[in-house]
Amino acid sequence: MNRRELLQASAALPIAALLPACASTDATMPNTTTPLAPPIARIEPKIIEQLGRTRIDNYAWLKDDNWQEVMRDPSLLKADIRAYLDEENAYRESMMASTAALQERIYQEMRGRTKEDDSSVPSPDGPWEYYRRFETGAQHPKLVRRPRGREGPEQVLIDVDAQAQGKTFYKVIAAQHSPDHSLYAYAVDEQGSEIYTVYVKDLATGQTLASHIGDCTGDFCWSPDSQLIFWTFRDNNGRPAKIYRRPARGGQDTLVYDEPDDGFFLSVGPSESEEFILISAGNGSQSEYYTIAASDPTAQPALFSRREPDMLYTPTHWDGRWYIVTNADGAVDFKIMTAEPGRTGRPQWREFMAHEAGRYILGLHATKDYLIRSERVNALPRIVVRHRSGAEHDISLLEQAYNIEVAGGYEFDTATLRYIYESPTTPLKWFDYDMGAKTQVLRKTQEIPSGHNPDDYLTGRFFATSSDGKRIPITVLYKRGTQLNGTAPLYLYGYGSYGISMDADFSIRRFSLVDRGWIYAIAHVRGGSEMGFGWFQDGRRFNKRNTFSDFVTVAEELIGAGYGRPGNIVCEGRSAGGLLMGAINNMRPDLWAGVIGGVPFIDVINTMSDTSLPLTPPEWPEWGNPLEDPAAYDYMASYCPYTNVTQKAYPAVLSTGGLTDPRVTYWEPAKWVAKLRPHTTSGKPILLKMNMGAGHAGSAGRFEYLRELAHDYAFAIKAIGAEEAGGPF
Repeated sequence: MNRRELLQASAALPIAALLPACASTDATMPNTTTPLAPPIARIEPKIIEQLGRTRIDNYAWLKDDNWQEVMRDPSLLKADIRAYLDEENAYRESMMASTAALQERIYQEMRGRTKEDDSSVPSPDGPWEYYRRFETGAQHPKLVRRPRGREGPEQVLIDVDAQAQGKTFYKVIAAQHSPDHSLYAYAVDEQGSEIYTVYVKDLATGQTLASHIGDCTGDFCWSPDSQLIFWTFRDNNGRPAKIYRRPARGGQDTLVYDEPDDGFFLSVGPSESEEFILISAGNGSQSEYYTIAASDPTAQPALFSRREPDMLYTPTHWDGRWYIVTNADGAVDFKIMTAEPGRTGRPQWREFMAHEAGRYILGLHATKDYLIRSERVNALPRIVVRHRSGAEHDISLLEQAYNIEVAGGYEFDTATLRYIYESPTTPLKWFDYDMGAKTQVLRKTQEIPSGHNPDDYLTGRFFATSSDGKRIPITVLYKRGTQLNGTAPLYLYGYGSYGISMDADFSIRRFSLVDRGWIYAIAHVRGGSEMGFGWFQDGRRFNKRNTFSDFVTVAEELIGAGYGRPGNIVCEGRSAGGLLMGAINNMRPDLWAGVIGGVPFIDVINTMSDTSLPLTPPEWPEWGNPLEDPAAYDYMASYCPYTNVTQKAYPAVLSTGGLTDPRVTYWEPAKWVAKLRPHTTSGKPILLKMNMGAGHAGSAGRFEYLRELAHDYAFAIKAIGAEEAGGPF
């Protein structure tokens, strides 16, 4: 992610919205202490013939045939499907009624840890400093600027909270000022369906221009001369398919790039040097870039280097040449190559930094005199700063488990690097680091109004050993004095897909469990990239089952070390982490008191066989293509959580979804619940929490989001039978 992308993300979103997603209902449900009868979904067998195999899906009817239009207008949902989802929400509300007071306490605790009148550290750009600011009680921020280097007068660019008033859902996903500071563009989603409209505001007049961009993915950028906007078009299947440009103040769209492969994602943005506009096309196994010189922004894009199977690369323009992070030639943990302008094809690449096994190069950031490298070694990140002279040094850290990341900035001609540091016990800290002097200034520490003493908590990092000898990292957080004798309840989180690492970060929400005597743990299972890119490869496609067995191994290691005991563990995973939850729920239901599958990718084989869905072709490299590859079909069928639900004593399950979610469509969590309920023999409840007014990330407002988290934590507390939650289910 380049500097502008980092800034627009941090400026536009509340911190909660950047966390793994969750969802809840917005319907008004009866608050009764008498549980309703669990809904029974009707069975309509659908026989599916595929590659000589046959499967039967009894609940396929929950997918609305008109689902693309439902994403744009939720009122179009079929009446029988809506009635079933409403019934499920009502049943869940009745089962959770005894936790109402607990949910409110947890919500107030989390809100008490949230500084309501908060603001980001201003980021300078020319004569201005840009930042976001929350007011007390506001769900959404104001995006603002002020003259550089002094307080006020502040200019409000967008009052997101005011614009969201009266709307069920409203999210600004990206916002950017033009390089000449005269215009401000922002992308808005009003359904949660990730169908964005980009508006442009004239900062001199304060007026929003009549011309706007529709059917955008939310990805856009300015040309460095401020005369054009480049943007990514979203097609009817929800995929980024084309790059267009248009005059900054409105006018005719011009097609810049049309991606021929449905399986490729697209994005567009400036190089950090601002000498080029870059178009990125790719998926999880290959990439391709095109460049447009900033001096001639209407020119045809030039191919950087053609796409090749199983080769990823990312170019960064610095010091008059290109630096390319790539896994070419078997560089599993990536290496760095260089190329001269105009000679960027792979045969012209020259090695700059050799591959080193165990040092995973995550990416490069550039300023005029410095090339900044983000790496991961032994499951921990680090930042390495390199001067154009060749001298380099890293920013050293002391804690056992932590997260550090470059926060970026707008300016290229600077010796200051902004980075963020955090750990499970340490709130976020923003530093401005002088890369020449090797000194730093603490610009901000995340304030916890209700109070937080890091010394009251302990965090640690240790490893479990898998059956094939792999060392699986585990991060734990607990309150000092908690007994490690198996009596404390354990909350175990996992993800394990797409090479996304679950870093040892700080979260205000976890303390509502930890302060109640829980131990919070993260299982850094294969499928992520905590231990390098090979860690990702060892948990994808025909290695996917490693992700699930690793999670069970971590649970058993924690049990053996006194961090928990069978039947007193609640586990959680969201999105692709929900797939993990479904799989381990089928594998070892005896270990868990409760399982939370947040917007869970649970119906793998049906979803990966449905080419109309937004993410299906782009994700075949991750999961396999069951439409064309019999081996992929059979392997997928062997672990697909929905397919493999059988008669057994399942723990309490909470499955969440969002009606307008384009990533994990609402029928996946709904179908999982419909199938689990008649198959469980434990008597424990199977609950569905369907947000009828939001998508993958749940509610857009920062406090609404906390209420959703409070609900899920109350479920966990009730799942272990705590008296505070009214006893067991």
